[in-house]
Parts: sequence; structure tokens; C-alpha cells
Amino acid sequence: MGINQGPISLDQKYTQGTGHVFMTGIQALVRLPMAQIRRDRAAGLNTAGFISGYRGSPLGGYDQQLFAARKHLEQYNIKFQPGVNEDLAATAIWGSQQLALSPGAKYDGAVGIWYGKGPGVDRCGDVFRHGNAAGSAKHGGVLCLAGDDHGAKSSTVPHQSDHAFISALMPYLYPSSIHEMIEMGLLGIAMSRYSGCWVGMKVITETVETTAEIDLTDEMKPFIIPPDFELPPGGLNLRWPDDRFEQDRRLQDYKGFAAIAFARANRVNRVTMDSPNARFGIMASGKSYEDVRQALRELGVTEEVAAKIGLRLYKIGMPWPLEPEGVRQFAVGLEEIFIIEERREIVENQVKQELFNWRDDVRPRIVGKMDEHDKRFLTFAAELSVASLATSITERLLRLNLNPEIAEMLRVKADWFNGRQATQMQATAPVSRTPYFCSGCPHNTSTKVPEGSRALAGIGCHFMALWMDRSTETFTHMGGEGVPWVGIAPFTNENHIFANLGDGTYFHSGLLAIRQAVASKTNITYKILYNDAVAMTGGQRHDGDLSPQQITFQLHAEGIREIYLVSEAPDTYPADTIAPGVKKYHRDELDNVMKMCREYKGTSAIVFVQTCAAEKRRRRKRGLMEDPQRRVLINPAVCEGCGDCSVQSNCISVEPLETELGRKRAINQSTCNKDYSCVKGFCPSFVTVDGGKLRRRAPPELGSIDNLPEPASKPALDRPYNIAVGGVGGTGVLTIGALLGMAAHIEGKASMILDMSGLAQKGGAVLSHVRLSEHTADVTCSRIVTGTADLVLAADEVVAASKDTITLCDASRTVGIINSHVIPTADFILNRDFNFQSRKVNSVLETELRKDSAFFDFTKPAEALLGDSIATNIMMMGFAYQRGLLPLSAEAIQQAIEVNGVSIKMNTQAFQLGRLAAADPARLAAMMKGQDDDAAPVKALDAMSLEEIITHRMALLTDYQSARLAKRYRKLVDQVRDAATKGGYGEALPRAVAINYAKLLAYKDEYEVARLFTDGRFEKQLHDQFEGEFKFNFNLAPPILGGGLDAQGRPKKRAFGSWMMSVFKVMARFRFLRGTPLDIFGYNADRRLERDLIAGYEKDVATVLNLLSPLNHDIAVELLALPDRIRGYGPVKEKAIKEAKVRYAQLAADLANPPPAPRQMAAE
Repeated sequence: MGINQGPISLDQKYTQGTGHVFMTGIQALVRLPMAQIRRDRAAGLNTAGFISGYRGSPLGGYDQQLFAARKHLEQYNIKFQPGVNEDLAATAIWGSQQLALSPGAKYDGAVGIWYGKGPGVDRCGDVFRHGNAAGSAKHGGVLCLAGDDHGAKSSTVPHQSDHAFISALMPYLYPSSIHEMIEMGLLGIAMSRYSGCWVGMKVITETVETTAEIDLTDEMKPFIIPPDFELPPGGLNLRWPDDRFEQDRRLQDYKGFAAIAFARANRVNRVTMDSPNARFGIMASGKSYEDVRQALRELGVTEEVAAKIGLRLYKIGMPWPLEPEGVRQFAVGLEEIFIIEERREIVENQVKQELFNWRDDVRPRIVGKMDEHDKRFLTFAAELSVASLATSITERLLRLNLNPEIAEMLRVKADWFNGRQATQMQATAPVSRTPYFCSGCPHNTSTKVPEGSRALAGIGCHFMALWMDRSTETFTHMGGEGVPWVGIAPFTNENHIFANLGDGTYFHSGLLAIRQAVASKTNITYKILYNDAVAMTGGQRHDGDLSPQQITFQLHAEGIREIYLVSEAPDTYPADTIAPGVKKYHRDELDNVMKMCREYKGTSAIVFVQTCAAEKRRRRKRGLMEDPQRRVLINPAVCEGCGDCSVQSNCISVEPLETELGRKRAINQSTCNKDYSCVKGFCPSFVTVDGGKLRRRAPPELGSIDNLPEPASKPALDRPYNIAVGGVGGTGVLTIGALLGMAAHIEGKASMILDMSGLAQKGGAVLSHVRLSEHTADVTCSRIVTGTADLVLAADEVVAASKDTITLCDASRTVGIINSHVIPTADFILNRDFNFQSRKVNSVLETELRKDSAFFDFTKPAEALLGDSIATNIMMMGFAYQRGLLPLSAEAIQQAIEVNGVSIKMNTQAFQLGRLAAADPARLAAMMKGQDDDAAPVKALDAMSLEEIITHRMALLTDYQSARLAKRYRKLVDQVRDAATKGGYGEALPRAVAINYAKLLAYKDEYEVARLFTDGRFEKQLHDQFEGEFKFNFNLAPPILGGGLDAQGRPKKRAFGSWMMSVFKVMARFRFLRGTPLDIFGYNADRRLERDLIAGYEKDVATVLNLLSPLNHDIAVELLALPDRIRGYGPVKEKAIKEAKVRYAQLAADLANPPPAPRQMAAE
């Protein structure tokens, strides 16, 4: 079993005492206090632990893992109490150090661990300063975990907590990889106990969001107490009474120096590579140290080459305060010291200070952020990469008098990196995957504002409203929501603004922002979304009790008198459970509620209640929440592709469906979270289905797949093997990395997995770096270096073609296993005709990946044979295994699936099916055949030839009305085709007419909607998708029946049962009356307008043919394609006609007098 001991289980990471365990950086921080209490017990101490803080990426999941490990923590007397916010949590930690002052103390001391992301550290400046001055307890100790986000992957601004720690005079540690997380944490606690300081520990995505093999050998190793430092009488720990000036004297004169002595005694900073005649030194801390090590590997600088160069490397574990003796010893004999740090320099200034008084002939040059001429050298802002460091190190080394062979080797490698960097700077992805609100997210409704109003964004999920069509501008830090308006309002004629605020932020500190707005008497409406979860960081519950009812009472107590409670079920809040005067409305009335609020003078509030969609999904799966037995279906034949359903719902589960008639809409039943807002789209194509179940095709018996041949060969691990795993956030793609890592652990191989997710979990691009090796020492740098990926496993082509993924690829090295199933990007919601650039995406991938890469739709068999698209991920892994692209055994992967304990049967089958897809694709196709529709796949309009379009439309018009109408159509199209052929204009004009004239002739009146529901296709669709006992309803607003207006002032849609099918059948038979005096629907204004459009179009065609010339051909094409913009029903169609008329007037004028400048084609 290699480097492993004992049986493999998920609990092992907390229960195992020696050997190696497989865990994430976050889990290492969960194990840390347990390890400390174990050490204390071994030393005869009876101690406890106290953990408090506030979640935020990259520590977003720490609280969840602490909750999950509760039974283990309790065995060590460790209490986890999440903070309401960061500074209150830090104050509670301060309290944990005062345990000895309590006469009833049950323990010798309590270890305090605080956690928070960078902005939380900023928020705690005051507490950190006070707590650090007061000191830590002798048998307690304080470790403050700062989650820094140098690249602002999941933050409003990049942040670096170093300066905040320095400001509070807190020493801080910076682990370079996950392997040091526990060891450094224990050192920090020991340092805190010895020096009386609170000790910071800086963690970033690369160290804390990684998963690897952790060696437990040194966990119980005692630390050395400095023999050369004399503590003052009474020591440096917390005491009471304590004169504040005495406190400050201890802090200034002793504590930092005690921490330095402790760091020196325990070699926190040390030389890790040396040469007999060293002349060039490199210093680095944290992630930068591992980047330097990897850069040297990439440059071919082995120990032997390093000795010839004269290289010395210094690893800094405590960047501040920097231990001076080690720096002086390191600097002796060096010509130059290159100091490498990410973002602002900390070590560089201390080294310069330390060596300032050395004589000129012995003092080395110091280069870092600035070179020896005070010119900028290393970037201040961007994250450093192995590639950029390889070129920077080479640049410095080539200034030395090097052995010519070594100099040439370095130059070649650096040129390769520089070349890649230059091409990557120019590379742009054809389309990108931007994070978006989840399917059915309450923010889709709650963040809307009435026309003419503006809103200020909140943080977390609210922040995403900034890139949606939401009139939302600017943002603040957490807890400052809406307050900028206090400083704007006195100086503007704008009367009112809306501010979005989540319930998590409200509970954290947002109520104070509201208090400030009330105090300043500004006209502002707070929209507080109560979604019962802290959604952005993983759906945690609030850190205390909070209900919509409580919020109304709190707002009332703050003096707000205009309060609305808006919900899907407002009647579930009886008047005696909410504050006096609160008005209740259904969420469909939100627009009117907001209009009332903006007329109100002073501060008003809307409490919008709807559970987070992702949380609903989780709770429904666990049986903790009712799962409504209602689903929504769109009849694509009736759908006009107008996009109003996307406007109403802003929902990513309303997806494009390409048909012979152009792009329509379909509901993705796998991702739909049953919000039903899409049904508000003004369109008769929506059918709601109650009861029954989605038809799951019976999974075939897969037992017979076991006899697959083993791959002919597998990759050797003589060097680390790099796998990039990409996909859409929230679709289970990170499971691949976790399973590969666990399989490697089972086989005794080393692995490191870095999950780059953060904000991207909300439907954005997620990328995992998976690095496998025989030895832990080979994989200490978590990111795959540019151009060194061996395999790309991508569940989504868009993510595969993104800059972040392509950067890792090299066309001669990287094999791609790419899922070719198209997953729409969120751009489609805002632009109904968005071009997904599939051809360009494919061409990028074909250029950047090896020729033996595979493009295959894994989602289709996953859905057809296993009933769930989530199986796509494991199928791809099986495919890669069978192709001999994974250096692991099938047994280990299978065992990893079992240890993971989730959907074991489905994942096992998915792995086997993936192997089958590679080994015997014909057999897989045969299994699908019984499952799949035998009907020929529908051709998309773009793929149809002109002749195919004409044939299709003639058949449509014959069914619609008569052969006579089809002939009328053919006659006009032929006329245009002849004119285009004669003039040598190609097919663009006849194609425009063939599509748009048919569209106008076959306008969707009541007869046509009836026919399209009863021609057999809809019933087939219904029975293909659903099984069991179900009822269905049509959602219609027939003008002939009236029925009032909805909240938007549009005809109100109502539900009509399945009995409407009989009515539709009768109506469809009477379509021969269409356009005759007996047509009762024909007198409606909409129908008259549609007939006018046909007559007008025929005139326009005659005019175009009369004026057609090479100068106005493109204008003519756009003019005759204008009907395509007129989509939808009723008010949606009326609005589209108005907009088309404006463009029509411009084009008609241009047709007669073409502008001289070359025009860009509309299609571009």
C-alpha cells in the first residue's frame, strides 16, 4: 500500500495519529486544534480549545468542516462558536485567554483560533491591537488565520493581510504549502504562549484550497524554548490587574523580540539549498517559495547546477518580524540577494534595513520589487507565477559570470517561457463563462428595480447583479450597504435609491447601515432578501436565530414605518407575528411595492422572503423540504423565441433549443429548481405538469461491462503527471480531482489538488489542478505550470477554451478529453440571439491540444443511461482511464468512489460506461439506441440549405392553411431568388425572404396555437418526458375572454386544464375560416396588424427588387430580415413591432440613398 498505513476512511484524517493522511488545507486547520490538545495531554496539561470567526473565501468552507467534525472536536473539549461578525469573534477569542481569571475555570487554558478573510482582518484592527497588547494565556495561545485573496478571485478588492498584522504588532507565519499547515499552526500557538503575542497565520487558495498527502511525523515533536532570551519577571502572558502603560512596555520592549528568539530557536526561517562558494541568494516566503522551487526545476537547476552557479536559497516562514541573525548569516559572501514576494514587499525592506550598515565591499546588491537602480522589477499587483519567476530569476542570473553551457540552458528555457507569455497576452477566449445567479434564485426577482430607478449592490451573490440588466451600480464593503447614499443625497436632485442587502450581511452588520440611513433621514429603500442561507460561501445557516418576522420587528424598532413583507405565500405571516403596520404582498407585486416605496419620504424597507435555490435543492434531496410535484414544459412549436420568459425569470434553466424554425426555448429539467417565474413570460407555450415523474429511462443492466480490456499502457510517474479538470461551477466537476487524489493515496502515490472555484461555483468556470507523482517532494507547488498539462478533462468546451485552461496546454504534450455537449452561457439570458461561437471554441481547442484528443458528448449517455447529467464527470474519467491517460489502477479509482460514499452505484456505472465509450463505442451506441428517439435529429436553421428551408416552409404553410398559401409563398421566394441569381448576389437575400415571409404568413393566431398543441407532437413530448399519473395545465391569456391585468399591466395569464385539448382540436379544424368574415378571432387588433405586416412585406419585396444594387444589397437583406425581430405574443409582440419600425425607417431611407461608407453586415 505504499506510504499508507491502516484502512482508508474519510474520518481517518482526524483519527489517525501517525503516518500519512489525505486531506484538504481546510481539514488540516480542523485537525490543528485537536493536535494541540493531544500535545498538551501528553505534557500533562488539561486544556480546551475555542474557535470563532466569520466565513469568507478562501476560508469559506472552514465552518462547514468544523460542524462536520463536531464529534471529533468534542473529544478534545474544543468549542466552535461562529462569530456574528469578525470583530465580535475576535473579542470572544480575547475572552478565551482570560479563562484563568474566572474562579470556576475547568481547564488549565484554552487555545484560541480566529479565522476570517482579508477584509475581516481589516475589520478586527482594534480588537487585534487590544488583544495582542493584553497578551495570550500561558496554556492558551492565539492563532489568527487570515484568508488572503491576492488575485481577488472571490473578493471585491485584492487583499494582503500582512500590513494589518504588522500594524497591530502581531508576528505572523506564512506556510508555503498544505504540508506545513499543521506544523506551522502548532508553532504559532507555541510562539503565542511563549511570547504573549497573538500570532497571525496567512493562508491563501494555493495552500488552503489544496488537497494532498500530509505526513504526521512531526506532529508531536516538541518545540525548543529559546535558551538565549531572558523573559521579564512575571513573563509576557495575560494578567489582571494590568496597568495599560506596563502592558504597552511589555509589548514594545519584549514581546516581538521573544517571538524572534522563538523563531530563531525553531529555525522558522532557514537555508534550504546552499553552494560551497555561494554568490547569488534567493529569499522567498509562503507560496512564492514553492513557486521559486518549481521555477528552478523548470529551468533545470538541479543541486549540481546550483552548486556551479553558486546559489543559496532561504525559506522564510515568519515574514514579520524578520529574524535578523539568519538574514546576516545568509547574506555573507553573496553578491546579490533576490527577494521574491507577492503583492507589496515586506521582507525586502527589513533585509535592506538589516544590511544597511555593512561595508560597501561586503554588502550584497538587493533586488526585489525594485532593482539595484530603483527601477520596478517584480510586479506589485499581479499574482506571481512559476513562469514569470523563471524568466526573472534567469534575467538576474545572466548578469553573473556563468558557465556558458548553464547560461545557454537558462536562456533557452527563459525564451520558451517568454514566448508562451507573449502568445498568451494576445489570446482571447471566443466566449467566456461568467458566474450568474443559480437557476430559480430569489435574487433573479429581488434585485429588479422599477423603470427609472437605480440600486446599489450588496456583497456576496448580490454583487453579481452588477453585470446583469438590473440598473445596479457601485458596491460597498460588507455592512456598509446603502450608506454611500447618505453622502450623495444632499447634493443631487435624484430623489431616491434602492439598496440590496442579504440576510447574512444584515445579521453580520447591515442593521447598523440601516440605522445610519434612518438617522440621516435619507430617502432610501432597503431590499432585504431573506433567503435563509449565507449563499455565496456554501449555504450556511445564520450564526444565530433570524426570521423574516424578527427582521420586521427590528426594522420597526429602528424607527422605520414603511415596511413591506413580500413573499410567495404572504398569508403564512399572520398580523400578530409581524411588526405593527407591516404591509404584506405577493412577490408578483414587487414592482408596485417598489414604486410605492420610492414615493415615500425617509427610509423604507422591503423584506423579500424566498429560500436560496441551491439550498432548496440540497434540502429537497435530503428530504428536509417539500419537493413540489410540478414541472414546467415549453411546447417549442408554439414558442416564438422572443425571450420574454428569460426577461421575467432571469433563469439559466431556460435554455436555447435550435430548430428548423430558428432558436426556441426549452427547460433544462436536470437543473430547474422549480421557481416557476418563467411561466410569467407572455406566451401560450408554457405547460405546467402536476404529479408524475420525469421519465427516467430504465438504466440497462451494466453488469456485463466488467470484462473490458485493461489499457495497453499507462503514463509513467518518472516526473509529475499534470491533469487540468475544468467545468461549470455547481455541476460536481470538482469530484473528479477528489477521486483521482484519493485513488493515488490508496495506491501510496503522492498527489496535490488545487480547486480554483470561489465565486465561480455560481455557474462560472471552475478549474482544478491535479498533480500526481511517486514522491511528495516532487509535488509541492500546487498549480500546473504553463504548458505542462498532460491531460485536460473538461466537462464544458467553453471552460476548456478559456485563457486559464489553454495557458496550461501545449499542442505537443496535452491530450484533451472534452465533453462536446453545449452548455449555454448566461449571456443568452440577456441576449436571446447570443452567438455561442461553437466553431471558434472548437478551433481553439483543436489548435492547442494534441491531435489524438477526444471530443465526445458524454452528457447524452449520462442522461440516457444513468438518468442524470452529473454522471458526465465520472464518465469522462472512465474514458481517460481506458485511453491509458491516468497513472492509476481501476481498482484504486473504484475504491475511491466507495470511500467517497456518494452515489456509489451510479458513479461506478458511469466509470464503466466511460471506459466502454473508449473501448467499444459501437456497443455504447447500441445501448443508447433502445433508449434514444429513432427519429432523425432536427436540423438547426443555420445548417439548412435554401432549398431545404423552402421545402420545409411549404409543408408548414400547407398544414397551417392550404396548398394555395404555400404556392403564394413559393412564387414570391422564386421571384427574389431569380433576381439574386441574375444580379450575382448569392443566397443571402432569397434566404432572408424564405425565412421571414413564411414567418409572417404563418402568424400564430388562436387556430394555429390550437393546431400546434393537437398535431400529435406535443402529446409525444409530454409522454416522452413524464411517466406515472399526472395532470397538465395550459397557461393562457385569451384576449377574447378578458380576465384583467397582471402586476405589469399585461393581460393576466390563467391556468386551463387538459380539457382544453378538446377545445383546441375543434378550433384547429376551423382554421379554414382564417381571414374570412366568419373568423371571429380575425377582428382582434393583433390579427389585423399581422395581416397588415404581410401586405407591407410583399410591397417591401417589390420595392427592394426594383432598387437592388451592389451598394444597397446588404441593407436590403437586413430590411427583409426585420420580421425575425418581431417575435412573441400580445404586448411582447407590440413592443417588438415598435422597435422594428424605428429600424425599418432608417433602413428604408438607406435603401433609396445608400450611405457611402462601407456598411458592416448585420449578421456580424
